[in-house]
Amino acid sequence: MTSADLPLEIDVQAVRTLRESDTPFLLLDCREPDEHAIASIPGAVLVPMAEIPERLDQLASHRTRRIIVHCHHGGRSLRVTRWLRAQGFAGAQNMAGGIDAWALEIDPSTPRY
Repeated sequence: MTSADLPLEIDVQAVRTLRESDTPFLLLDCREPDEHAIASIPGAVLVPMAEIPERLDQLASHRTRRIIVHCHHGGRSLRVTRWLRAQGFAGAQNMAGGIDAWALEIDPSTPRY
C-alpha cells in the first residue's frame, strides 16, 4: 500500500461503511484520556497525540495496513496522519470532522463536547 492508494482524509460515512463491511483497519484515537472518557467510538485504540512518537513500536504491526486516525474535530488527527505517513505508514488516513462529525452524522448517542 502506498499513500497514493488512499486519500489523506476519509469522511465518517466511509468509516461507517468500512466498519460495517468488516474491512480490517485500526481506528486510532489521538485525543487525550479525559476526552476519551467523555466520548469514544467502540473499538478505537487510544494513543494521545503527544505519545505517538514514543509508542510507534505499538503501531508497527499496522505499518502496511489501513489506520484511520481521529480526534475531536480533525485538526490533531490530520497532523498525526501526516506524521505517520512520513514514518512509512502509507495507509494512514484522517477521519475528517473527528468524533464530533461521528456524533452528528453516524451515532447521535455519542456525547458531544
